[in-house]
Amino acid sequence: MINSVISNYKDFLIASEKAAISAATVRGKGDGKLADKLATDSLRNALNLNQHSTKVVIGEGERDDAPMLFIGEILGKNKSGMKLELAVDPLECTTNCANNLPNSMTVLVISGENTLLNAPDTYMMKICGQKSLKNHLSINHSVKKNLSITCEVLKKNPEDLKIVILDRERHDKLIKEVKDFGSTPILISDGDVSAGIEAAEGKVDLLYGIGAAPEGVITAAAVKALGGFFLGKLIFDNQSFLNRSKKMLGNQIDKIWSENELCKGEDYFFIATGVCDGWVPGVKFNKNSIKVFSKIIFGNSSEINLIEREY
Repeated sequence: MINSVISNYKDFLIASEKAAISAATVRGKGDGKLADKLATDSLRNALNLNQHSTKVVIGEGERDDAPMLFIGEILGKNKSGMKLELAVDPLECTTNCANNLPNSMTVLVISGENTLLNAPDTYMMKICGQKSLKNHLSINHSVKKNLSITCEVLKKNPEDLKIVILDRERHDKLIKEVKDFGSTPILISDGDVSAGIEAAEGKVDLLYGIGAAPEGVITAAAVKALGGFFLGKLIFDNQSFLNRSKKMLGNQIDKIWSENELCKGEDYFFIATGVCDGWVPGVKFNKNSIKVFSKIIFGNSSEINLIEREY
């Protein structure tokens, strides 16, 4: 374990904590882009102090015209001999941070070289759930067929299904189809990383719909460690992202990716550090100290470890 990716998690935990604390200094103040910039700058600075060479293979920012850890950026001092890969969102749920709403957090996955999907910051169609549904559902199936299979496997009636969907105009048809099936969708404003993890844990039945690709890769890594399933297919809303994806992925741009293909192997870890209260407790500013909370999932374990640290 000495030379494993997992054994080096503490350096990245500190970086994630610093990013979350930076964003939390302006939470609730209505400026999501400032919070995103503070988180991104803090994360970049912290990772550049690490002894490991870490390459950003999929990151957040281009679609929102926000400050970003850009794809292909190399961070760290390259003194450890390890070459690592990073999938990252310095501030998941930017709008929630601006309004001090739940589930805003810093999220990242660190893995070995050539193990994470390297793709542009585009969109991704996602279906995610618990282990028992693995190999039963497909992005190519109709919504009705997927929900029917889910009912059959989970032994539930349609009205009992818990289907989480991002509340976006692009999902109007999906939401209608879920309702027509007899289920009531659970609509969320943001936060499909935590929703995907809850689906893998069985707290909800499915995460369904289109979200950001970086969060898709990050979610897939966490879900894989928890034994759940994840399916993702890249979606392109403009020609530039399509052209870039063709250069990066070749004839695989239409591929449906499983959790095992989005994140290969078991020597990796997922970190989520809370900014606002939610799936992870948010940063607590006390008179003489700051408390920060993170959840870590290691690739070779189904355990979620809650770590509380004080600065």
